[in-house]
Amino acid sequence: MCRLADLPEGGSRGFTLHNGAAAEDIFLVHHQGRITAYRNSCPHTGGPLDWVPDRFLNLDGDLIQCATHDALFRIEDGVCIAGPCAGRALTALQVEVRNDEVSVRLE
Repeated sequence: MCRLADLPEGGSRGFTLHNGAAAEDIFLVHHQGRITAYRNSCPHTGGPLDWVPDRFLNLDGDLIQCATHDALFRIEDGVCIAGPCAGRALTALQVEVRNDEVSVRLE
């Protein structure tokens, strides 16, 4: 995916992964020393969450925010805590950091 240095603490970044003929949009968040990964798809509309490239967090940097309707999701588990999809969650992906390289599994 990327080097850990390319995703600074408090940052987020989107990627398109290719799995054969299919493409999957995902994003990573580096928050409180932990990297989380989610599919870039709002559980309410199915649309992407970023309002500009690589901007997935609210202004305080403590929640993921959907650009379409301002739903707010916890970074640690992707659960929506405010908005039309409250109680639903983003689709989490497995992340591994090894030798300062971040990788994600699409399963």
